[in-house]
Amino acid sequence: MAYRRTAAVQARLDAARGAILRAAIGLLTEHGYAGCSVAAVAGRAGVATGTVYRHFPTKAHLVTEVFREAAGREVAAVGAAIRQPGPVAGRITALIETFAGRAFKSPRLAYALLAEPVDPAVDAERLVFRRAYRDLVAATVADGVATGVLPPQNPDITAAALVGAIAEALVGPLAAGAAEVDTIPSLITFAHRATGATRATHA
Repeated sequence: MAYRRTAAVQARLDAARGAILRAAIGLLTEHGYAGCSVAAVAGRAGVATGTVYRHFPTKAHLVTEVFREAAGREVAAVGAAIRQPGPVAGRITALIETFAGRAFKSPRLAYALLAEPVDPAVDAERLVFRRAYRDLVAATVADGVATGVLPPQNPDITAAALVGAIAEALVGPLAAGAAEVDTIPSLITFAHRATGATRATHA
């Protein structure tokens, strides 16, 4: 007869996994991927290294899951901001303010998520989340085109170009650990011009 885990055993396993992920995200936020060694994560989580490997067979598995968790939070925050009711230009402003604002509050983490060299598996996940951002922007641009607020354009191409440009513009300041004073206002102006939106504030 196959062994079946009890609810209590599963709860302990889930708790250990959660502690490991929280520890790894903390280290990623402070030190980037270089600080996410299995030994360091185990020490921060208060578990043995063997416990880490029980949940994540390799470091690549661990950092990939950490990326998904951390990047997922960022996409959710941007999604909540851009889906708020209001004019399209204001929603585009909210996108920049949320994406860049959160990045500059935690520049080491943001740099790790956007550009730090890492395992190819994480690079593959970056593409997945880049598409998620693109889809959020494309839906907003499509809404603007449909209502006549934005000029006719291909929403997917505009969104992909805009997301790529924003990420590229942030990499330098994030690597330096600080934003230039006009970074976010300049990105907002760029985004409005790129989409054809009129200047507006998020209401």
